[in-house]
Amino acid sequence: MSEKQYKRTTVTSALPYANGGVHIGHLAGVYVPADIYVRYLRLKKREVLFIGGSDEHGVPITVRARKEGITPQDVVDRYHKMIKDSFEEFGISFDIYSRTTSETHHKFAAEWFRKLYDEGKLVEEITEQLYDEEAKQFLADRYVVGECPHCHNEGAYGDQCEKCGRDLSPTELINPRSTISGSTPVLKKTKNWYLPLNEYQDWLRQWILEEHKEWRPNVYGQCKSWLDMDLQPRAMTRDLDWGIPVPVEGAEGKVLYVWFDAPIGYVSNTVELCAKEPEKWGNWEKWWQDEDTRLVHFIGKDNIVFHCIIFPTMMKAWNSASHQACLNGQVVTGEDEVKAHGKYIMPDNVPANEFLNLENDKISTSRNWAVWLHEYLVDMPGKQDVLRYVLTANAPETKDNNFTWKDFQDRNNNELVAVYGNFVNRALQLTKKYWNGIVPACGELTDVDKAALEEFKDVKDRVEHLLEQFKFRDAQFEAMNLARIGNKYITDCEPWKVWKTDPKRCETILNICLQLTANLAIAFEPFLPFSSKKLRDMLNIESFEWEQLGSTDLLKAGHQLGEPALLFEKIEDEVIQKQLDKLEAMKKASPSPSEGGDVKSHNSVASGNQTPPPSEGLGEAFKPYVPFEDFEKLDIRVGLVKDCQKVKKSKKLLQFTIDDGSGQDRTICSGIAAFYENPEELIGKRILFVANFAPRTMMGIESQGMILSAVDADESLSVVTTTKDVKPGSQVG
Repeated sequence: MSEKQYKRTTVTSALPYANGGVHIGHLAGVYVPADIYVRYLRLKKREVLFIGGSDEHGVPITVRARKEGITPQDVVDRYHKMIKDSFEEFGISFDIYSRTTSETHHKFAAEWFRKLYDEGKLVEEITEQLYDEEAKQFLADRYVVGECPHCHNEGAYGDQCEKCGRDLSPTELINPRSTISGSTPVLKKTKNWYLPLNEYQDWLRQWILEEHKEWRPNVYGQCKSWLDMDLQPRAMTRDLDWGIPVPVEGAEGKVLYVWFDAPIGYVSNTVELCAKEPEKWGNWEKWWQDEDTRLVHFIGKDNIVFHCIIFPTMMKAWNSASHQACLNGQVVTGEDEVKAHGKYIMPDNVPANEFLNLENDKISTSRNWAVWLHEYLVDMPGKQDVLRYVLTANAPETKDNNFTWKDFQDRNNNELVAVYGNFVNRALQLTKKYWNGIVPACGELTDVDKAALEEFKDVKDRVEHLLEQFKFRDAQFEAMNLARIGNKYITDCEPWKVWKTDPKRCETILNICLQLTANLAIAFEPFLPFSSKKLRDMLNIESFEWEQLGSTDLLKAGHQLGEPALLFEKIEDEVIQKQLDKLEAMKKASPSPSEGGDVKSHNSVASGNQTPPPSEGLGEAFKPYVPFEDFEKLDIRVGLVKDCQKVKKSKKLLQFTIDDGSGQDRTICSGIAAFYENPEELIGKRILFVANFAPRTMMGIESQGMILSAVDADESLSVVTTTKDVKPGSQVG
């Protein structure tokens, strides 16, 4: 976050195309992180506006309409409702979710274009574009298919080859053909209006590369790449019959380019909301033209250039126009002019995520290879928070990541059920059993109590810091760490045993457990809103304040709790198998890679069909090759060993206490005790460990990873260490 303290925040999330549903890639990349951030700001009592809406123009809409034999309006009406309803049921808490076919948007976008046109901010150019002589129309990108000039896939589209992933233009295709008539298109001259990005290059370089070095590396790097190549004018109009008509003479049969039209939807939706509820939201200008407002765009990495270069240039062009305005019939200039017209603020941050894959394969809407939100809500009723949790825990914040149904099941059963839900259930059920659900008093604290309370006293600062840095995955981990602390505490204290010999001591133990439970309801509120509401009901508390997070007196002695219930339920194998079967059916029905599918390697080694050469001199032969993507799944880190000791009653296990760079110690059990007579010799070593294995319990100890070790030819074993003082938490790759 920039050093400036803002009065309010405008949060936008990318407008989904209303030509299909929303899938888990969209949720992980854009909508779940945006919703977490907005819910956090609301809990902080900050003034915030969360804007969403359907993008209802563009070629994908007309392609689907033509395919189904209906009108584009029929398409967008159907999918706008589906998307809006799905978001609402999933808990994406927009303040407004509108659409770009609204009357407000059409008028606002047309006025914006007309302003730039009148002020000479657009450049008129005549170019040659592909034209279908049979259909008598110019062909937009997706209306042209042909052979990719790079990988020679014969089903490449005019804007992109889905096989090799290259961006294309229709004229680059080999043997292009029209998807409308099937005929070979010809080049024909046409006139369009362009935004001269090249004229804003110096400003963009200063604004992005000098003033926003804090942006995520993928955002900053992609912007730098574009700016280093030198920007070129980009067409803001298209030869189509679906969209907002270009509001100038001589532009018949042309509409605004969807990437001129769509981002303006953020503003027009704000205009619509403020007109409906002016008492609550005030005027729209304060959300878009007040320097005390912070603008944050949540998008996927494929939208970076539009939100960081094109839309800011559109706003800059507007801001630099002469801005004569008419007030009460009088043309005004100077200070009155600025007041009447206003200048748009620029985005302060654009936390774009990478892509999420599905079962080790690229999500593809054209191949129907996706988990669709509207179907998930039917198949997994009441499990909105499970998907929110998994997508956040596996968020593609710094690199492409992978969703599998097995991981979904494991995270639900081993984390939400076995850690979070288990602790809450034990605390509430024991309180009900011993005190009829009335919060007992906290007596004198022991060292064990003080240690547990010390562990979570700064949870608020840690979670806040991570959320302010848009590190939602790490922030959720910190929230879950509260449950881990609680589980360890209640297991160590054994109140079910203490109750028989020292009821007063048991009161203190359960009071602390209940305070931790209440803290969990606060910490998880931005991440798991449905579960937090359910937990508050069980605690018989209507709401908590974010500032209370970390407090040890959230529940007063004598407070009557509600009825305890399971916070999460175990997901059985047959439920997961049903989803895997559905995906398998999708795969069989989808087109092959040669018909425009996703990237597949033609190298037999890369695809895992061969075995490496024999390994002379080593104890074991090399294992078969695996795809590089499989290696990328492993999160291997450097850890500093703070303690290492043998596990009691175990001949095999060593228990490591590791500084993993997160600020919270990590416990890992490893079955290598036979190779270390004096495990203390490992203390102070910097070792390598796998950080993203699901926790598992070994001899009553929760192990949170795997230590990497090497076996020599003589079958001796050594823990893998670094040769220099690498910082704990450093990633290996």
